[in-house]
Amino acid sequence: MATTGTHRRRYPKMMLGETVSVAIETFRVSKVRFILTSLGMVIGTASLILVVTIGLTGKQYLLQQIQNIGSNMMVAEYAGGGILRDATSDWLTLDDLNAVREQVPGISNASPMIEFHDRVAVPGRNERDILGLGVSWQYRYVRNLNVLSGRFFDEDDIQARNKVAVMTDKLAATLYGSEPAEGRIIKLSGLPFTVIGTFRERVDTFGQTEISEDTILVPYTVARYFTNTDQVKQLFFSVSDSNEVPRATKEIREVLQSRHRPESVYRVDNLTQLLSVASQMANTLSTVLLLISVLTLIVSGVGIMNIMLATVNARTREIGVRKAVGATPSAIRAQFLTEAVLISLSGGIVGILVGLALPFSVRFITNYRVPVSGWSVIIAIAVSSFVGVLFGTAPATRAAKFDPIESLRYE
Repeated sequence: MATTGTHRRRYPKMMLGETVSVAIETFRVSKVRFILTSLGMVIGTASLILVVTIGLTGKQYLLQQIQNIGSNMMVAEYAGGGILRDATSDWLTLDDLNAVREQVPGISNASPMIEFHDRVAVPGRNERDILGLGVSWQYRYVRNLNVLSGRFFDEDDIQARNKVAVMTDKLAATLYGSEPAEGRIIKLSGLPFTVIGTFRERVDTFGQTEISEDTILVPYTVARYFTNTDQVKQLFFSVSDSNEVPRATKEIREVLQSRHRPESVYRVDNLTQLLSVASQMANTLSTVLLLISVLTLIVSGVGIMNIMLATVNARTREIGVRKAVGATPSAIRAQFLTEAVLISLSGGIVGILVGLALPFSVRFITNYRVPVSGWSVIIAIAVSSFVGVLFGTAPATRAAKFDPIESLRYE
């Protein structure tokens, strides 16, 4: 009895090993048919891996572009209301900036922005309208600006009210061509300013920010003389931790509102919501592309089913012989189902290797690290196995139902 029980426990394992062995031998005999059948799965799984990789890369690039603008940045400005009878608006002031720095914890950098417009001329060239912005030295870090040449003005320039200026690289090229802009003297509102550097935004915003192609930055302590007032157009703030942006945004708005008339409206904006929307859009796009890849795998599964049905017809006599010597319908079903799963899974594994080869080769060729999702590999293996089972069931069931006598007569 013990021997019989042991035999029963071992029989399924022996049956599975024999089934896999027969399937491998069948593939060895029909190499071309096996390769052509699994080719669809190779393409499908490779495209699935690449689609997920492309989606992750696009998401990473998009978020990085937004972060380069200043993901930790908050911008406050007067939005209207609170106007007195003499039409005086309740503008923001430098005192508001100081109050926010004192009352809102976590502010790492802050800068006012005073806007003015002027025309500049260079001997031998036409005059050009420019946008002047009076800002603090910390504006560079709030806006994440890239200083291309020279330097940005510092705290000493702010305190000493030095007449120094930093201009965009495009304006420098327009005014001075290929010659360096540093050390040049430019007149703004009749005052001579020394150009000490050039800069640009790390991300091209196409003029959708306060900075245009023809922008010159000067210390706000000097720009105040152009406006003869403490009023500022905008206040810029940043925090060291992006998770603190929502909290700081709310507190900045509360501080500003408490310092002005109740009917005055102040808007404090940040890029947190934009980051969230961009991330959702990237995820949605990746999901759509992933579904397209899954459809490709399903189409490949249909191809496997057609080939397996043809295989069943071609091996009708073999099925009859196996049934005649004692093979059960479940054994026949397991045989053809195993073959379908092996075709699908082997094609899927090769496709995964092909799909991973491209992003890893990019890592070796360039310094850019293409993100690869482990979930895409797991999904590819799971879908490949599922496709093999799903589309291999019909041919396997058909083979299991063959009558052994009729099968032996089949020519």
